[in-house]
Amino acid sequence: MTAGDRTQDISGQTAQVLAKIDHYLEQAGIDKTHLLTAQIWLKDIKRDFSGMNAVWNAWTAPGAAPTRATAQCEMAAPDILVEIIVTAALSLD
Repeated sequence: MTAGDRTQDISGQTAQVLAKIDHYLEQAGIDKTHLLTAQIWLKDIKRDFSGMNAVWNAWTAPGAAPTRATAQCEMAAPDILVEIIVTAALSLD
């Protein structure tokens, strides 16, 4: 997932991506406590890690944060600062 409004800084783009993730989790009938893993790709890890991490830490469920890998990579467009990929478990009850 990437941000829809790419004029935002890293905090704004991260918040947008996490809101999209919340939306898709809700459509599946689950929430972020069902996340298993996350991959976070940053355009500039040195510049943007702390801003992204602050938004991420505020968003994750206490005691239920998924395992996470964060790395720097070339993005598909120059205005994309962050991309997040998550894997979640569906509830079988």
